[in-house]
Order: sequence, then C-alpha cells, then structure tokens
Amino acid sequence: MVETMRDPYVILGVRRNAGQDEIKAAWRSLAKAVHPDHNQDDPNAAERFAEAGKAYELLRDPKLRSRYDYARREAELRRMEAMKAKMRPQEEAPVDAETAEDAISQIFGAETRSKSARPSPKPTPKPSPKPAAAAKEPERPAQASESKPEPALEPQQENALKTETPLMQRAAAPAAELVAAIVRRIRGRAAKTAEKVPDLPVDLAVSIEDLISRQRLSVELPDGESLKVQIPPGAVDGQSIRLAEQGYRVTGMTRGDVVVTLRVDQGGTFRARGLDLMTTLPIDLQGAVLGCEQVLETPVGQVTVVVPAWSGSDKVLRLAGSGMPGAYGTHGDLLVELRLVLPEAPDDKITDLMKSQRDGLYL
Repeated sequence: MVETMRDPYVILGVRRNAGQDEIKAAWRSLAKAVHPDHNQDDPNAAERFAEAGKAYELLRDPKLRSRYDYARREAELRRMEAMKAKMRPQEEAPVDAETAEDAISQIFGAETRSKSARPSPKPTPKPSPKPAAAAKEPERPAQASESKPEPALEPQQENALKTETPLMQRAAAPAAELVAAIVRRIRGRAAKTAEKVPDLPVDLAVSIEDLISRQRLSVELPDGESLKVQIPPGAVDGQSIRLAEQGYRVTGMTRGDVVVTLRVDQGGTFRARGLDLMTTLPIDLQGAVLGCEQVLETPVGQVTVVVPAWSGSDKVLRLAGSGMPGAYGTHGDLLVELRLVLPEAPDDKITDLMKSQRDGLYL
C-alpha cells in the first residue's frame, strides 16, 4: 500500500483476531459517532469519517486484511532486528599510537619550552670596593665557557610571557584527556553513554465500566510477560499510560518503558468519546410528535430523558454532567440520539391517520 494510514484495528477499536461481525458492528458504531452531519462543530469530522471508512474497507476484505497483517508482522520483525543491531556493542577503532604519541610529545614539548624560555632570576653581584693602592692586573682574554650576563627583559617581552602561560595551560588540557582515553581503551573500560532501549507500545482493551471504576487490569506483553495497569482518574479512550523501566532488557543499556494505550470497547449500548457517553434511544411516533419521558440505565446510574414534542429521528439530546467522571470532580455529558421506530405489527389507527393526511380527509 502506497498510502500510509493508521492501524485500522486501532481506528475501529477491535482486536486483531476480531471476526467480520465484530468489525462490521464496530464500523457502524464508529461511523454513527463520527458522521459529519452529527458533528458539525468538529472541523475534522469528515477526515475521521473517511479514515474509518478506509479502515473498514481494508479489514472487510480477507485478501487485503491478510496482506496488511503480513506486512505489519514483517515491519515489526525488521524493527526488532534493527533494534537488536543497534544494541550490539560495536568494536571501537584502535587509537593510532604514533599520532597520540606525537600529540603528547608536542604538548609536553610546548610545556618544556615555556619553562625554559622563562629566565630564572639571578642575584645581581654587588661591586666590591677595590683598594686604591691595588696593582692593576693584566687583562685576560674572555673564555668561551664564560657566560655573559643576560640582558633585562623588556616590558613587551614580559607581557608576552604572561599571555603565553595560559595558552600553554590550555594546550595541556587535551593531552590529559587523550592520555586518560588511551588508558581506558587499554584497560577495556572506555566510558560509554548508557542509551535507553526504545519504548514497547501495547494496546489494552477496556470497557466503559473499567474506566469509571478505575480497575487494575493485566496487560500481556509480546514476550508473554504480564503487567498490572492501574486506570488513572478521568482516563479516556486512546490515553497512554507509561510504565517506567518495564520494557525490553538489553545488557549495557537502560531498560525501556512500556507505553499502554487504552482502547475502549465501542460495541455496546453506550459509546465513549472523551468523557462523554453516547447512546441511541428508540421512540415511537406518538412520543416523537407529542413528546415523552423515558428512564435510561447508564454506566453512571439512572437518568430521565425528556423528549420534547415534535422531535425527529437522529435528533441528539445532551444531558450535561451525566457522562463519565473525570479528574478533580468533573463529569462529561450524556448524548442521546433519538431514533424513530414503528411497532412491529401494523396499527390501523396510525394507518388511517396517515391516509387521511395524504388524501386530505380529516376524521
């Protein structure tokens, strides 16, 4: 497939081994929830509806579904192989001994030159008084071994030496690092930055009741290990829970995390959209025309739905605060979609009434 899309199983909220009936039911429920006509205030409703349609078209076709499952498994295997290859310890390139030795010699040579260039202060000999009657000794030629007194340094030369000293100190710093690196390599204890193993993403199927009661559920990892997941307050469909250092173990690396994504079952009587609950309420013709009241049993308790007179099918009633509980005492809303239904057996009175309305006769 050239076009990339999200996981169709995740889009429809079904298991990977789900049957066609479950996939079809999930598609109908999702299509009804994200239909643009029912979400006119949502600019992304059309995009979500199209995405759900593509996911259903892929999973309803056995050939396309089998091809997708195979491609997904192959991609997962390649990802695991790449991760293992990245985790293998790579052989370090040996340090060029001659280059290191030359660098160290140059640095130490620079330090030696800096020390030798610095003149050592010599005590100035005081002239001894000569006796006036002393006979003048004959002058001797100067020997080559005798050293001449060094001239005094000019102020510019002293400043140059002062500025040269910190440069020499900075030049010696890399030498220490280089020697330390060579020693570590020889001893086989080269310091390495501990990398973290990539996160392990898993999906956890939950019910609306699980979210409301904040159940502690088990999630199974690909290696067969099971972990306990505590549902946090106000959790919603698609929310991720991070379990620190519960993922893959690799020697020499920091253990990865497990990222659990909650997938709420949308195939029941009630569906979840954030903290809001959505359901469908069937009403008869009399209730739609004259209005009525009906009591609903919801996951959060019993509520009374007041249907106003002349309410058509597909009309949505919003009951504020009757949805799922969130964090800090907040609550979502309950969205009730009306669905006009006729009785199973024909009603003669209703039939006569409709005929009179059509033919212009009044009883």
